[in-house]
Amino acid sequence: MSRQFRRSTRGSSVLLGSVLLIGLVVVVAAAVGAAAFDAADSSPTPTRPTALSLGVSGDTLSLTHEGGAPLDVESLAIRISVDGEPLAHQPPVPFFSASGFRPGPTGPFNAAADSRWTAGETATLELAGTNDPDIEPGAAVTVRVFDGETPVAALEAKAS
Repeated sequence: MSRQFRRSTRGSSVLLGSVLLIGLVVVVAAAVGAAAFDAADSSPTPTRPTALSLGVSGDTLSLTHEGGAPLDVESLAIRISVDGEPLAHQPPVPFFSASGFRPGPTGPFNAAADSRWTAGETATLELAGTNDPDIEPGAAVTVRVFDGETPVAALEAKAS
């Protein structure tokens, strides 16, 4: 008995469906892999550490850049607290005259100075009587320095 094969106009849906499904899985896997590698590459590169020190004498705060990477003062944020209580007015560095502070900070905190704060430079600012709380002798003064949203230093000193 001879069998003749007939030509069929019907497609093979099982084979075609399998090929399309495998292709879809490959495309999705490639997209997820590319996104994962892109996220790994976009993580920020850690910067070199910067050493700062704090001195407090009366109402005057002195911050010294002891070493490490230079800081761009224009991107810094300074947050000061006395005995755990934040000052009513925080310094908008760099500045010349700001609410809650005596005019004319020295060093890189002064608006007329170079905005690059490098090792060996000291920046000072003095609280005005309009700021609260007052710095009493023996008070713990904490200064937190941020570069944008990134913490750079948390410093503490006793007022003399």
